Amino acid sequence: MNKENDTELIIGKNPVLAALQAEHSINKIFIAEGMQRANMDALLTLIREKKIITQFVPRKKLDQMAGNSNHQGIVAMAAAYDYYDLEDILTKAKKEKSLPFLVMLDELEDPHNLGSILRTADAVSLDGIIIPKRRAVGLTATVAKTSAGAIEHVPVARVTNLAQTIEHLKKEGYWIVGTEASAKQTYIEADYRMPLCLVIGSEGNGISRLVKEKCDFMVQLPMKGHVNSLNASVAAAIIIYEVFRQRGF
Repeated sequence: MNKENDTELIIGKNPVLAALQAEHSINKIFIAEGMQRANMDALLTLIREKKIITQFVPRKKLDQMAGNSNHQGIVAMAAAYDYYDLEDILTKAKKEKSLPFLVMLDELEDPHNLGSILRTADAVSLDGIIIPKRRAVGLTATVAKTSAGAIEHVPVARVTNLAQTIEHLKKEGYWIVGTEASAKQTYIEADYRMPLCLVIGSEGNGISRLVKEKCDFMVQLPMKGHVNSLNASVAAAIIIYEVFRQRGF
C-alpha cells in the first residue's frame, strides 16, 4: 500500500469509530464541547484504550474543519487513506475466491457516489475497486463519511491508465463488462459467473470510448421514465447485486 497525502480528516461518529476499529492511524481527535457523553460511550472507551490525543473544542471550530455542521460533534485527524497496489488485490482475490469480482470507476467525480459504491462493495465483500489517478475523486473525507466506514474494508487501487489496466486484467483471466444504454442485453440477461470486472462510467459522460472498446460485453439498465440515466452509485449497486444473486449470495 502507498500513501498519496500526509493527513486526512475523518468526519462523523460512525466513520471515526470504524477507522479506530480498523486500526487506521489516527493522530488526534477533536470533540465538540458539551457533547452528550452517553451517546459516545463506546467511542470514548476505544479512544482511551488506544491512548489517542483528544481535544474538546467549540462546535464552531469543528464546523470550520469539516466545512459544514454535519460532523456529529467529532472530527479525527488521521494519516491519509491507503491505496492498495493492484497486484496485491489480484493476488489476494485469486487466492481466496474462484470467481473474483472487481469494480472499475471511469473518471467518477462525485465523492458521494464513490462513498456509496464503497458501502455496496463492502456489503457483498467485493475484492477491490480500481480508480484512475487523474480526473477522478480519490479517498477524501467526504468519501469516508458517505461510505459509513466501508472505506476501511474495501481495497482501492489507483492506476495511471484504465485501458492498459483492463488489458492486464484480461491476461489474468477477468472478463470486463460495461454499462451502456444502447447495449443489446439487459443487466439481468448477462451471465456473470466468471472472474469479473464491472466498469461504471462517470456521472455526465458515462464510459469513455477507449475503455468501452476494451469491454468484452455491455449491459443496459432498462428505463421507461423521462431521465436517460441513473445515478452512478445506484446503477453500480443494481448490477453488483445481480452478480451477487447469480453467484448464490
